[in-house]
Amino acid sequence: MSALLVIGDVVTDVVALHDGPAATGTDTPADIALRPGGSGANTASWAARLGADSRLLARVGYDTGEWHAAELVRAGVLPHLHVDPELPTAVVIALVDATGERSMLTNRGASGHIGAGDWDPGLLDGVGHLHLSAYTMFAEPGLELALLAMREAAARGIPVSVDPASSGPLRAFGPGRFLRETATVDIVIPNLEEALLLADAADPEDAARTLSAHYGTAVVKLGAGGALLARHGRIVAKAVAPPAEVVDSTGAGDAFAAGFLVASMAGCAPGEALRKGCEAGATAVAQVGGRPTWGTLSY
Repeated sequence: MSALLVIGDVVTDVVALHDGPAATGTDTPADIALRPGGSGANTASWAARLGADSRLLARVGYDTGEWHAAELVRAGVLPHLHVDPELPTAVVIALVDATGERSMLTNRGASGHIGAGDWDPGLLDGVGHLHLSAYTMFAEPGLELALLAMREAAARGIPVSVDPASSGPLRAFGPGRFLRETATVDIVIPNLEEALLLADAADPEDAARTLSAHYGTAVVKLGAGGALLARHGRIVAKAVAPPAEVVDSTGAGDAFAAGFLVASMAGCAPGEALRKGCEAGATAVAQVGGRPTWGTLSY
């Protein structure tokens, strides 16, 4: 199977699991863990765990670049990391409540400065699919990079997918602008909130149909509700999420994207690819952090 190239972010995640609301002006007990993260890096790591030849283009900071490179290699990813000499690696403080839902405080750091200068056409050699994390696109240098990579992938006949990343930055970027900038993409993989925002729709099926008419294929992640897939304006597959004990939802959507893409690249039918995505997402929510724990999980 040909390789999966992910363009996205590498982040140092500080994950704080707490039972109640944070108390203002005093201490709130929490279990706190430091983890390598970032939507793009998470997807690449899950894809490697699922058996893919997985590669990542990203930008890291002068402070923790070596650690992140080592963690990606340890996960089985081939990292193409550019070290920013002036900026630290991006940091996210994820506040995870008792339900496993998270709220994030974000400093984009070096990730916000990835650009066309970090690109090399040789990165597409041996690649069968290009996946973009939209976090990269929300800053102008990263948008320039994404557009360049999409053009060169299209010239080689390499399909492209995009994960809209997060509803807050997506809303600030502009849903209409996002649809225009990613018009050449083959597959969009939003969660429910992102799908409704992009499609200006009231329910997931309408959103999937609308987005698939724009992109060709739309895969809408529904969390515990599973996922659905539409092609050219028609719902063609649905999947139910397996039962899971939710510890931390960080990275669940990234894991889903990896499971779906790896299965699709292996020739699985849409329903089976959705199921593989849901299985990977369920595995992700049962642990702390957005990357796979060490061990084996394969198709």
